[in-house]
Amino acid sequence: MVSGSCCLVTVHQPPVITAALGHDVILPCQLSLSPDETLVTVPVLYWVLITQDAEGHRLWKPSEIYEGRVQLLDENPNSLNKSILLKKVQWADNRKYSCKLTITTQKAKSFRCKGNKTLLTVYDAMTFNLTAHNDSLLRCEINVTREPGFVLSIVNNGSKTQSVDSAPGVPVVARPYVTLSVTISLRGGGKYECQLHLNKDLITKSIFHLPLPGVVEYPEPWVLYAALLLVPVPFLLVLVPALLCRC
Repeated sequence: MVSGSCCLVTVHQPPVITAALGHDVILPCQLSLSPDETLVTVPVLYWVLITQDAEGHRLWKPSEIYEGRVQLLDENPNSLNKSILLKKVQWADNRKYSCKLTITTQKAKSFRCKGNKTLLTVYDAMTFNLTAHNDSLLRCEINVTREPGFVLSIVNNGSKTQSVDSAPGVPVVARPYVTLSVTISLRGGGKYECQLHLNKDLITKSIFHLPLPGVVEYPEPWVLYAALLLVPVPFLLVLVPALLCRC
């Protein structure tokens, strides 16, 4: 986690956070002090959007465009956890954000300290299935923001496959995302897994199961199970009255 330091106070922010479109995401910010430093007053927190190295709209306390979408992760004002929750992530949230604090300590007095910015990247739902025109081809597709580190790949039974067609994600000016896609020829049954990585981190995946040749998969015989459980009931209905009659 990257941090920004001010004297004996440090504000920690991760360089990159990735979120699914429409989901909530935590933007982490952690304040730490050296053992010999003490806060005199409650820190004043600012979360701001960074645009072209300049500060833009404020996330905390929320400006109008973020109203109702941002809340503190820990509402205790004395907490050192200054993370926020950004709700219902949109493509337009693909920006850099900075956590800033106005702090007063016994030694350093009053000053402002900030982290080193967090980039929020976004991805959409993944589709992974046989192609419509050829059921011997398996295709994976996903929309992501335009960061160059996103890589899409397909793995079969633990081994990376060779694609017959792939789209690296050519940006369209009118869209805030690019579409990554990979198509492979099926090379037998088993487990196929489509994986989206950002640099070395696995972001999301989807699994496609293809039955092995010569292996017939039968559905679970739930009706038979239920019938077996119900078999004793008629016998009990006959047996109980018979026993009562003897009495």
